[in-house]
Amino acid sequence: MNMKTLKGRYTPKNPQKYKGDPTKIIYRSSWELMMMKYFDGNPYVLEWSSEELCIPYISPIDGRQHLYYPDFKIKMKDKNGTIRTKVIEIKPKKQTIPPEKKSRITKKYIHEVATYGINSAKWKYAKEYCEDRKWEFLVFTEKEIGLI
Repeated sequence: MNMKTLKGRYTPKNPQKYKGDPTKIIYRSSWELMMMKYFDGNPYVLEWSSEELCIPYISPIDGRQHLYYPDFKIKMKDKNGTIRTKVIEIKPKKQTIPPEKKSRITKKYIHEVATYGINSAKWKYAKEYCEDRKWEFLVFTEKEIGLI
């Protein structure tokens, strides 16, 4: 399954479940669109939002504070009836693992290293943010999305 570069607006079938402005939901990939449809239609998902949560983090590139907007925040009821909050980021698998060391340093390799470094920093701060609130932070790749 490829993460196609696909952008557009999503109109929820259950706008009352969306926390934020349901007329301004933007997806940036086919994977995000798939997840939006899943959250919107799943009766166990009580509420959801897309890029409404803001988490400050320090970038390893410039050492300065930036803002991270994870793809989704959902509140769902599990099979035992327990309500849980999850923050979910959607990324291609290759952006979730360190780039393979190359014998030649190319612009592409430098970009891959920077992307991985920034993602790692965002996710470290997001995990801490979520742990402080007793939430769960998850990164979904094509593997997890393919199971939905």
